[in-house]
Amino acid sequence: MAEENEDIAALPFEQALAQLEAIVEKLEKGSVALEESIAIYARGEALKKHCEALLKSAEQRIEKITLGPDGKPTGTEPLDVE
Repeated sequence: MAEENEDIAALPFEQALAQLEAIVEKLEKGSVALEESIAIYARGEALKKHCEALLKSAEQRIEKITLGPDGKPTGTEPLDVE
């Protein structure tokens, strides 16, 4: 299991999301055996956490442009997403 988590940690966001979507599709179809469903569900949870962490990291790096009273850019400040 640690091996799989290391594998997931190395995935870029797009690949992790694609794998997560494929897992959801398989589970929704119900075409996999119970044991395989449990295994891929666990991987899906790890992929979800990885994607969330990557998104949070990206949000922290995004800055918004601040405008002065004349509407011209005056600088940047951290993006407040809440």
